[in-house]
Amino acid sequence: MAVTQLPPSPEIRKLPLYKYVDGVRWLPPFSALDRYAVIASFDSDSDTPSLEVHSVSPSKALALASAPAPLPSRVSSLKSASFAQRPVVAASTRAGSLHVMAVNPMDLSIEPAAAASEGLHAGGASCVDLADGGSDCVSVGEDGRVNLVSLGEGRLRKARVFDANGLVSYTAAKWASPSEFATGGYGFSLHWWDRRTPGGPVSQFKCDRIQEKASGIVHSIDIHPSRKHTCLAGGSSGTIFAWDLRRQQQPIILSGVGMGEGVTSLVSESEIWEIQYDRSIKPSNVGSRMLPVMICSEDGILAVVEEGKEPVELLAEPCAINSFDFDPQKPSEVICSLEWESIAILSRP
Repeated sequence: MAVTQLPPSPEIRKLPLYKYVDGVRWLPPFSALDRYAVIASFDSDSDTPSLEVHSVSPSKALALASAPAPLPSRVSSLKSASFAQRPVVAASTRAGSLHVMAVNPMDLSIEPAAAASEGLHAGGASCVDLADGGSDCVSVGEDGRVNLVSLGEGRLRKARVFDANGLVSYTAAKWASPSEFATGGYGFSLHWWDRRTPGGPVSQFKCDRIQEKASGIVHSIDIHPSRKHTCLAGGSSGTIFAWDLRRQQQPIILSGVGMGEGVTSLVSESEIWEIQYDRSIKPSNVGSRMLPVMICSEDGILAVVEEGKEPVELLAEPCAINSFDFDPQKPSEVICSLEWESIAILSRP
């Protein structure tokens, strides 16, 4: 694996949690002095999944800030945003339910922002994403259902956008604008949706340049606010590619097995669990088509990938890194969940 080290190395803090960590997100800031993260955890001793708010202090400690909020099943996807001047968290579960919770800035308790939405999916919900402003969610599942859920007046308003009846499976979703979002699924496929145009996706793409990888899965999608025409995807076998709506049949391949020419190196040979644009650094190549991205993987890699350059390894663990998130006020600080019951916080120079 051709992965270079980052000079100088980031400061790394590993904080034990003594529970499985299924997901982690920074909460939108509501205090000038303190930072908080929401963690989706699972206690295997009591078979209890929950959402927890933790204080992440400069003293390198991790402290539970309020009582955990119980859930009916383990979390499959976790997102946070700000809604009505309060931090809001959306969590989808392996049982197919969606939970939208608000964090009380006074005592940091986690309260249901609306009644839980059960039965959105026949089986597990794969992914949920919160739109900017936190009032709208998109929820997708391997059952082929695409749902829109809006928060208002203490309840969730549900609308099914599409139901493939299991013929198509969706594993990732990301908002691009208040009206548009993208989904990903099997066969490294991407669909583009516009809620103003009902009935199905308005555009479709399948990355058929990936040789003998028809069963590959897109696990994560990101869309940069300044480049809403480009959908970034990460998935099976270390695959990272981008789909430009302006050049729909010419994917930009950054990493992956069997990609052929134009791919400089392979950052990982396992599943890419999450991918996000790295908003803390600028591309070193002025003519680059892609902004730098960060990934985490099943084989324990957290790395920065930039078009035309060797990947830069930030963290290498003996266990999977399931998720990560950038501090919205300080993008050089990254929090990530380690499968072996801990989180890590990286502070880059």
